[in-house]
Amino acid sequence: MTTLVSDLELPDLTEETAAHRPNAARRNGTAAPDTPPVATQPATGVDADRHAALALEMKLVADGEWLARAPLGYLVLRHGDVARMLRDSRWHSAVGLAAQMQGFDDPEWEQRRRSGILTAEGDTHMRLRRIVSPAFTPRTADRLRPFMRDVVNELLDPVCERGSAEFVSEVCEPYPIPIICEMLGAPRSDWELFSRLAVDIFRIFNSNIAEDAPKIMAAESELDAYMRALVDERRKSPGDDLLSDMIAAESDGDRLSTDELIMMANALLLAGTDTTRNQLGCAVALLTKHPDQLKLLAAQPELAKGATEEVMRCLGAVRGTARFASVDIEYRDVVFPKGTLIFPSFSAANHDADEFADPLRFDITRRSSVPHMTFSSGIHYCLGAFLARAELAEALTVIARRMPGLRTAGEIVWKPLRVGIWGPEELPVEFAAGH
Repeated sequence: MTTLVSDLELPDLTEETAAHRPNAARRNGTAAPDTPPVATQPATGVDADRHAALALEMKLVADGEWLARAPLGYLVLRHGDVARMLRDSRWHSAVGLAAQMQGFDDPEWEQRRRSGILTAEGDTHMRLRRIVSPAFTPRTADRLRPFMRDVVNELLDPVCERGSAEFVSEVCEPYPIPIICEMLGAPRSDWELFSRLAVDIFRIFNSNIAEDAPKIMAAESELDAYMRALVDERRKSPGDDLLSDMIAAESDGDRLSTDELIMMANALLLAGTDTTRNQLGCAVALLTKHPDQLKLLAAQPELAKGATEEVMRCLGAVRGTARFASVDIEYRDVVFPKGTLIFPSFSAANHDADEFADPLRFDITRRSSVPHMTFSSGIHYCLGAFLARAELAEALTVIARRMPGLRTAGEIVWKPLRVGIWGPEELPVEFAAGH
């Protein structure tokens, strides 16, 4: 027997404050009793922030809930359900609907969103992914590791002399742009241009798209023109870079058009910059509150791979995603009508005690056969996952070695939980200088 999702008795998180208050869950309009703390031990600093953000979702999971009402749709909570629903091709990416959700309707805007790999579905998506996947391999990431180390060392040189830093502005923000430029074969002289364009393009993740749309589209147009010239140059003179690899990539005689190459390069900038900045900030915030793990990583740099996975599980910069039902969908005897929005919660799935023992514990030696969900799952699994892992692992290895005694030197200021990509806005740190 099936039930329409709107007829289910579900925890209700539709109030604006619900995502921030553990006792704000409601059932049928009746406030739920105050929930006990999620952590068994008192938490402070970043752990308190993390626990507060997760408290309601984890309480619902612990109570056996897998679904909750949320603004505009339904929040999916448990690891297994998140994974299965993301692998179901009937659920389509809702990333391109962000503007509509905010009441902004512009044909040019919508056309740009529909043409990208981040929003494409079905045969179109599979074709793009099939052609370019050979360019996004562990070998591609490994080829860039020495450059990644050089970039992070160059950024740390001035701060390590004085033993203090505002880590977000001095390290996190400038770290990914040189790497992306190197990947694409763009010269160092264009790093500043990429940084400037990225600032405006990333306004897409804010909650005021209608106001920011002119700046976003102007930056996208400027980036398109730059990439078109770079593609033309690489067609004539291929290099040892990702753009040349994508130009050469072929599947059954099919290659990317110039417009598709530009779209892929732009998607790389969009997907690989803000995520890396915020994930590195989350990682360092965690390490400041877990000095034993920092010391362990410094002593055993081979643990960087595990540290990267554990950071992304414990405090992922991408807290979830959005999908809509392309047709009526029946799942777990629940009918989701066509057009229904769901929000699979990576943060809740990554703390599902059925999959991860003692899920609030941060342990870089953790071994699990179950993958975290921060890279998503299904056909929209992060194409650049190997690159993202390499960027974080190389940075954390250098940080652990050169910043002994790393600790916060003031309050960590976090971005609002409602933003698409989450992390610290300000992260003042201090440590032993001279390394």
